[in-house]
Amino acid sequence: MAKIKTKFILLYFIVLISVGSFGFHFIGGEQWGFVDSIYMTIITLSTVGYGEVHTLTNLGKLWTILLIIFGVSGFAMFISQLGENLMELREIRRQRVQQILKKLRNHYIIFGYGRMGAIIADELASKRVKYVVVESDEEKIIGLQEKGYQYYRGDATTDETLEAIGVKYAKGIVVALGTDQDNLFVTMSVRTLNKDANLLSRCSNQDTEYKLKRAGADKVINPYVAGGHKMAELLIEPDIEDTVSISTPQFDIDLVVEEININDVPSLIGVSIVDSNIRKKYNLIIIGIKDRKGKFELNPNMNVKLGKDQIIMLIGAKANMKEFQKKYLKNK
Repeated sequence: MAKIKTKFILLYFIVLISVGSFGFHFIGGEQWGFVDSIYMTIITLSTVGYGEVHTLTNLGKLWTILLIIFGVSGFAMFISQLGENLMELREIRRQRVQQILKKLRNHYIIFGYGRMGAIIADELASKRVKYVVVESDEEKIIGLQEKGYQYYRGDATTDETLEAIGVKYAKGIVVALGTDQDNLFVTMSVRTLNKDANLLSRCSNQDTEYKLKRAGADKVINPYVAGGHKMAELLIEPDIEDTVSISTPQFDIDLVVEEININDVPSLIGVSIVDSNIRKKYNLIIIGIKDRKGKFELNPNMNVKLGKDQIIMLIGAKANMKEFQKKYLKNK
């Protein structure tokens, strides 16, 4: 139907230009050539106001008025049809997306494309797993479109949206909306529909964490607490490369990660990992080695010998790392 209307509008302007040009030529007589007539018709319809090609008679002025009326009407039809076409294209795309989402199984869902949701989407996209982002903000949707991410435009708090994105069949779900209230409501709704999915939720208020877990969240992440804790650790211990906090009902451990250049510990050059006694003496684990060419080996064999220009990555408890650093700095 839209194609028929578009063709009709195109035909309308062709006829209008043809009739308008003929009218100016007929009214103006020999003075108005073909080029002058069509030029006058175009500038009249476009209302650019360049002025008359030749002096118009009263009949010519009336003809110009008629052209403007029909031209403005045709332009209004064109704008209206353009809007309808855009809406139709959006509806076609929505239907295609729904068809794709209906076939998804064991996929991941991200509710909210804020700062946290965007990072999660980037990670999932890089890992080439099946996922969909749920977002209602038009500005953020433009960002999703630019990156080519799979998304669904809709309100995360409605049952229609939850059904459309296949919450029942999802493998993992992240709820990272703007407010704790929305996160709590969506977490509860999602867990009601899907009992088995790995459900993570974001909170900004520590008091909401308990409520989210009661609502069905397997894990609750507070980016402010996690980020603040990490910054405090790095502030107090600037020599530490990175920190990793593990907190469960049974364990609460602060691990640190440190990169050590073997050149700064000459006593380790030519010594195998097992003979270095790093694990036995300091209870630290060498989880990786990077050679002079930049090649990284994860979880190296214990019999591998440490060489010049290598960098080892150590992980362990903060107290043990500090004890090792005393020895390390002494040998530096």
